[in-house]
Amino acid sequence: MAPVIGLTTLYIAWQQWKGNERKAVLDRYERRLRIYQQVVAMLRLVCSRFKPEMDEIFAFSGETAEADFLFGSEIPEYLKEIYTRSVDLNTANFEYRDIMQPVPAGYDHNDVVNRMTALKRWFVAQLPVAKEKFKKYLDIN
Repeated sequence: MAPVIGLTTLYIAWQQWKGNERKAVLDRYERRLRIYQQVVAMLRLVCSRFKPEMDEIFAFSGETAEADFLFGSEIPEYLKEIYTRSVDLNTANFEYRDIMQPVPAGYDHNDVVNRMTALKRWFVAQLPVAKEKFKKYLDIN
């Protein structure tokens, strides 16, 4: 009788361990998915009007800060690139002057427009890039 009780106890403990392991995997997946969703939301936000505000950029940074602990180095580097390019676009929008605005000394309209155009093109191209970067972390197979 004692061996049956021992084996039953061992089986129950193993089942609990496997259940906890599956829960940890699911929790990590959900946290990773949440970061990916933040990336997609930020890319769509920027592409919707190409005028990211600093509070939106800071919120993105805060909402994705956990990525350092959930992914390999390529994802935090990509998030930093999104952050940096968002700040650069915000800065270029701030610097931009149209014909009705006074032009500060040293203002180079072509440089500002070229930077804005390059940044807009980069953001437009990012949805499939983001999907590919996150794919190995979110693939259920």
